[in-house]
Amino acid sequence: MTQQTSPSPGAAPRLVLSNIRKVYPTVVANDGVNLEVAPGEIHAVLGENGAGKSTLMKIIYGVTRPSSGEMQWEGKPVTVDSPAHARELGIGMVFQHFSLFETLTVVENVALALPGKPDLGELAQRIEEVSKRYGLPVDPRRHVHALSVGERQRVEIVRCLLQNPRLLIMDEPTSVLTPQAVRKLFETLRQLAAEGCSILYISHKLDEIKELCHTATVLRGGRVTGHCRPGEETPESMARLMIGKDLPVCEHGAGQASNEVRLRLAGLSHSTPDPFATDLRDIHLDVHAGEIVGIAGVSGNGQQELLRAISGEEPLSEKFPVQILGTEAGRMNPGQRRKLGMCFVPEERLGRGAVPTMSLADNAILTAAKSQHFVSGGFLAFSRARTFAENCIESFSVKCGGAPSPAKSLSGGNLQKFIMGREILQAPKLLVCAQPTWGVDVGAAAFIRQSIIDLRNRGCAVLVISEELDELFEICDRIAVIAKGRLSPLRPTAETSVEDIGVWMSGLWPGSELATETIEQKGELAHAQA
Repeated sequence: MTQQTSPSPGAAPRLVLSNIRKVYPTVVANDGVNLEVAPGEIHAVLGENGAGKSTLMKIIYGVTRPSSGEMQWEGKPVTVDSPAHARELGIGMVFQHFSLFETLTVVENVALALPGKPDLGELAQRIEEVSKRYGLPVDPRRHVHALSVGERQRVEIVRCLLQNPRLLIMDEPTSVLTPQAVRKLFETLRQLAAEGCSILYISHKLDEIKELCHTATVLRGGRVTGHCRPGEETPESMARLMIGKDLPVCEHGAGQASNEVRLRLAGLSHSTPDPFATDLRDIHLDVHAGEIVGIAGVSGNGQQELLRAISGEEPLSEKFPVQILGTEAGRMNPGQRRKLGMCFVPEERLGRGAVPTMSLADNAILTAAKSQHFVSGGFLAFSRARTFAENCIESFSVKCGGAPSPAKSLSGGNLQKFIMGREILQAPKLLVCAQPTWGVDVGAAAFIRQSIIDLRNRGCAVLVISEELDELFEICDRIAVIAKGRLSPLRPTAETSVEDIGVWMSGLWPGSELATETIEQKGELAHAQA
């Protein structure tokens, strides 16, 4: 690992927060927080979901006002009135929940964050140049609604870099990036810091914090509870600072897969009218009761299209390519597939996983009404929905104001815990989930992974699509890779490695079209040289 050079000692702080307090009707989000960031410093903010990290960043960026306290910017007291004011000061932010307009193109979204009326043609060229320079490929012509979460994350980062900020705030920037993209992003951040940019970095990936950050401030329950130098710590010691105890370890054990196929993809091919989307080509996959199958891949290689085909969000012209619990379900809508015993967690939690303005109880009704018998005599039993939501909140340690809380009021990690809990507590026969621990703190991530393993041990078939290779190797019994709309052969996790899967993610698995072409090209080159 490459360790970043420390900023110059004795430099005057660029940002100083003094006794910042933020009180909401049901919770104290920040309680007397003090924080200093120097020029050229990469400063981590650590804490569990709901510890107050994102609220603090939104105060700095002008999204919300503190209840009390003072902020100094480059030695002068300042009140940041809005994100536009923050950008004028030189503060940029990459949000955990994407702040993009889905019906606009990438270049139009970027233009909205820049002063004046930039020429879209010239701006598109700048986007391509910056995205290529920093290893974050983005097509400025694509509409945001057609992008995967990983691609949207790239847009957020590129948009921020185009503003040349003096303070860059990054809230879970690598949660849906590939390992290669993460390494490239780290090179970018180190270069920015070397040029004097200050960086506030929030991540639950403690190995990243150790590799990248100079200093760290730990929040717990809205208060500062400690400081450390990540390079002198271990991920385990930082986890203890965050959660006050040792990090839980998943107990995987050997799976007891049966012969019953709960999900079968029988030569699934699907073309989409979106010219930028990825067509699915001849995908074959069986997921049995009592096993967890993982699918890895670089974002934008067909994961989104595959999930929509399985969930029913995009019904197929034929019914046989998707079979759920023995029923040909290719033409069924999502509700009909859920009746068969399938539960589903989409990769995008706000908007597809939950309706932002609806309460947690009402969001529970959206997917659990039938399985949990919320409907009686044609009427909704709201009390049952509230009880179910409260059980989910308690079982998965969701920090919120209770079942009446709107989904949008939760931190990203807490909303993820609720959505995962909502589906798991329905005791599905088949669970399909994407990015199950996206933005979740280390303790909660271990709990969610263990809950998935426990569900498998009770006989459920589980399909997990994730860009977290470590996660897939921790929980899965078998693993495959999707690349350019094709699926590799399945391999027992114990018989492969992260390195092998990393190679396969480029499409080079044995027998693939790309591997065959590569072998033929090498043969032709050797023949020519001879």
